[in-house]
Amino acid sequence: MKQIDQPPEMLSGGQILVRSLQAQGVDRVFGVPGESYLAVLDALCDAPDIQMITCRQEGGAAMMAEADGRLAGKPGVCFVTRGPGATNASAGIHVAYQASTPMVLFIGQVARAQQDREAFQEIDYRRMFGQMAKWVAQVESPARLAEYVDRAFAVAMSGRPGPVVIALPEDMLRESCAFHPNQKTSALPAAAPAPHDLSALERLLQQSERPLLLCGESGWSDEARRLAETFCEKHAVPAVAAFRCQDRFDNTHPAYIGDCGLGINPSLQRHIEGADLVLVMGARLSEIVTQNYTILVDPGAQKLVHVHPSPDELVTVRQPDVAMACAIEPLAEALADIPANPERLEGRRARLQKARAEYEAWSTPAAIPGDLQYGEIVDYLREQLPADAIICNGAGNYSIWVHRYFRYRADQAQLAPISGSMGYGLPAAIAAKLRYPDRDVLCFAGDGCLQMTVQELATARQYGANIIVLVINNGSYGTIRTHQERNYPGRVMATDLVNPDFTALAAAYGFHSTKITCTEEFYPAFEAARAASQPALLELYLPLEALTPSVTLSQLQSNN
Repeated sequence: MKQIDQPPEMLSGGQILVRSLQAQGVDRVFGVPGESYLAVLDALCDAPDIQMITCRQEGGAAMMAEADGRLAGKPGVCFVTRGPGATNASAGIHVAYQASTPMVLFIGQVARAQQDREAFQEIDYRRMFGQMAKWVAQVESPARLAEYVDRAFAVAMSGRPGPVVIALPEDMLRESCAFHPNQKTSALPAAAPAPHDLSALERLLQQSERPLLLCGESGWSDEARRLAETFCEKHAVPAVAAFRCQDRFDNTHPAYIGDCGLGINPSLQRHIEGADLVLVMGARLSEIVTQNYTILVDPGAQKLVHVHPSPDELVTVRQPDVAMACAIEPLAEALADIPANPERLEGRRARLQKARAEYEAWSTPAAIPGDLQYGEIVDYLREQLPADAIICNGAGNYSIWVHRYFRYRADQAQLAPISGSMGYGLPAAIAAKLRYPDRDVLCFAGDGCLQMTVQELATARQYGANIIVLVINNGSYGTIRTHQERNYPGRVMATDLVNPDFTALAAAYGFHSTKITCTEEFYPAFEAARAASQPALLELYLPLEALTPSVTLSQLQSNN
């Protein structure tokens, strides 16, 4: 008997969008509800496999989606309304762009008939996000929604991953059309390194006396990490992490010698400058990694092998001696198979041991002014927390202690904004706890940093994200105060803060909270926070005198 074809379903644009997200395997989206995408919210009522996390401000929602994308290895998804919602979300888009994180931001847009008249909250998102997203598009017909979603996810994941922005006119989302389900987008092909490039790399490695590996943000996996560690052991190659990419290599491994970030260890910088071969894997040669474009940029100083999924990143700063636009894991496999040159090993091992000893000395806390020894607290945490604990932070001087003294052992254990965005730590921690509820998740935040997204404490409480927030309170925008003291001595302006009682504020949000004024108070307070059946906030009072682990306010003032 001839089978009678069933007519296609007639679905609204909102329903088609949700079906397309389901096809992509999306299980969680973040956002703030808005009238411009009510049809999507309605369709989510019939999609119990997708959890909608209602945030308190679109900047926090976008940062949560970015963190979720970084942890999951696939695009994090955020929904915001037009105009103010989209502009608030731009902070998270910038974080995703500079961190090379896959993410898709959906924006409710004014109706099609109202466009180009400066309708209520109308913005041209192609112009607004053109420089901070990989692709910006607007869907004009529900019949093409599935196509746009598939392409958005592919673009977000391909080459150098990053954010994609899709505008959704509200009348298009209400309009119905025939829906023809398509298969989930297949995995994107990963380019393999070319044989002649591998031969050139091997030749340079065999000749090198002082090779060095620099691990960056893009393209890494557990297996790539393991193979890179095998390569470094075999060839006695020291490993350095790019800025806020310290979890790309086990920090307790004998080959790890530190991170190339803000406030770099001076001896580490000398090792980088003295290397005769630098193998860059997945990192951009950014301003911070190159220390204001003073290292790794001179073609005459050292040989450079640059490996990155995106060919555009290989020639941005300098022309490498060997450029490989390929995936990181197959390159790491090839590296692990290269035979060691016994003539070079003894000298390399001696240099590596020296560099490792210098890193261990640098990451051992020294005393700072005041009763609260912040470095000792970070050292305690690195000893007490399990290897898979996730450490989150935003931006500020307080984060220097975390980056310098904590040792990341597991992959996907560090969530920190490569863009230097304040306010990132709290939303990132919430997303991390929702993605991995059985892992310890800590948020470090300065008093200024936390208040950029403090309202998301309510989101953590609402969804049972039992994170621990450590607020480092010095009553100042400490980083800017440091720059003022150095560059404009005696002319302090706009950096002093009058703060709320953070423990009372946290308690109002339903958090367990405690004030801490000295080191000894921290240990029992932290254990009580870990044992609490609710999210927790610990407020640590750090004197402004302790500007950084190495510099006091008095020293800066006396030098001027």
